Amino acid sequence: MANVSHGRGDITTHPDVSEMRERYARMLGGRDVALVDGPVFLLGLYCAVSPWVVHYTTSQPALVTHNLIVGIAIGLLALGFTAAPERMYGLSWAMCALGVWMIIAPWIVGDSPDTGVVLNNIVIGALAVLLGAMCAVTAARSAPRP
Repeated sequence: MANVSHGRGDITTHPDVSEMRERYARMLGGRDVALVDGPVFLLGLYCAVSPWVVHYTTSQPALVTHNLIVGIAIGLLALGFTAAPERMYGLSWAMCALGVWMIIAPWIVGDSPDTGVVLNNIVIGALAVLLGAMCAVTAARSAPRP
């Protein structure tokens, strides 16, 4: 294997070092919430498949479609948070709204839901509210001040 370092281990002498540092800071700017992107995506994935995990596909068909659609929406928000964070973190509050909706949805969308269905949606909703609030607070803290 070829040695491509050519003995240059220090980049501080590079003529564009300040520009590279500024560009790197711009690229990572507002990415304090990057650790939340993965759990948000996993929450959306679980929400989408939860009717099959908790086994209420036959007893609550309306909630099956509902959880699938909301799970896909949460997953798409997570992908947006990752792909375009500076534009998408304003939608963190929408994630909180989805979480609140998930908590009350079993009684509005469902038909006499049992305890397992209710607890499933309450846990998903509470996690969505928590993760959405974490994203929103961190994005607000790292936003540039006028």
